[in-house]
Amino acid sequence: MKILFAGGGTAGHINPALAVAGYIKERHPDAEISYIGTAEKLEAKLVPEKGYDFHTIDVAGFQRKITPENIIKNISAVKKAVTSSIRSKELLREINPDIVVGTGGYVSGPVLKQAQKMGFKTAIHEQNAFPGVTTKMLAPNADAVMLAMPEAKRHLNLKNEPIITGNPIREELLKMSKEEARKILGIDSRPLILSFGGSLGAMRVNESVCELIKWHNNSEKFYHIHATGKSGYNDFISALGEEKLSDMITIREYISDMDVCMAAADLVICRAGAITLGEIAACSKPAILIPSPYVAENHQFHNAMTLKRSGAAEIIEEKDLSGEKLIEVVSGLIENKPKLSKMSDAAYKNAIIDANERIYQTLMRLYTKA
Repeated sequence: MKILFAGGGTAGHINPALAVAGYIKERHPDAEISYIGTAEKLEAKLVPEKGYDFHTIDVAGFQRKITPENIIKNISAVKKAVTSSIRSKELLREINPDIVVGTGGYVSGPVLKQAQKMGFKTAIHEQNAFPGVTTKMLAPNADAVMLAMPEAKRHLNLKNEPIITGNPIREELLKMSKEEARKILGIDSRPLILSFGGSLGAMRVNESVCELIKWHNNSEKFYHIHATGKSGYNDFISALGEEKLSDMITIREYISDMDVCMAAADLVICRAGAITLGEIAACSKPAILIPSPYVAENHQFHNAMTLKRSGAAEIIEEKDLSGEKLIEVVSGLIENKPKLSKMSDAAYKNAIIDANERIYQTLMRLYTKA
């Protein structure tokens, strides 16, 4: 069995592919897994680390804002669209996969489009509530369209009924109990806030969380773990000034033990990436979501609304975000146990914890038809 994945640029497109690839390998050790991505993006590091055959194409996304600089970039992107299509065709002939799976990002466009032209079985997995341009382009001719959120269906032109699979959830997040996590962290029953803005950091999130921490520092009412991201740590510490932090507050650059911190948390403050929201739902966590306005199609806002509508989350748009606003929302939730309990129950109703199995079964059905 040969399965080729294509997708990249961000962890949100890469990690679902790697999660499913690993799930397939566990059940079919002899399966041949290949991946097509770009040489300079995150997939070039993550995919080879997992031991999968990695091939590259030179492709670029189109800039939607018209500026002299972006016009030059778009001319280059047009040229790359032609060469990446040719390269994709060569790789498809060389690999000769049974199924080609796209997980989003502009890199998956030329690969899946060529695969459809050449008669290969194709499947798409869309992580967001509002599908990206690549998914919209490829969906009409895909043999299987898998959606993380049912809301995405109304934005697509499909030849087959989509399969609602959810987003793959890291197994370790599902195994950790709250009691065990709190024991590992060495904390008591007082509430814990967990906040983060992404691996690189989010300046506006960091600024507002800094004000929140100053507000509750030394109150002894609740714990707080905050990850600043790689680029935000020094600025965050500087912004705290001379304030001496309580032992109940932990500032990190990155959260490497997310399974522990997420399980222990009573309230999560974060962006609204699709994978993160899937993990929040699976872990039954009430959330304050701050969608990034810097992503295509404003898809994080649409993602966040799925939890907001169900009563699992509050949303603060970045244009409305301030330390004062964040303090207002947090203070209305963190000590309101009945409210947090209702939000927790609502979050879990959005969870799909068997996404890997659903995606696997969909691909196996295609494989038997290949």
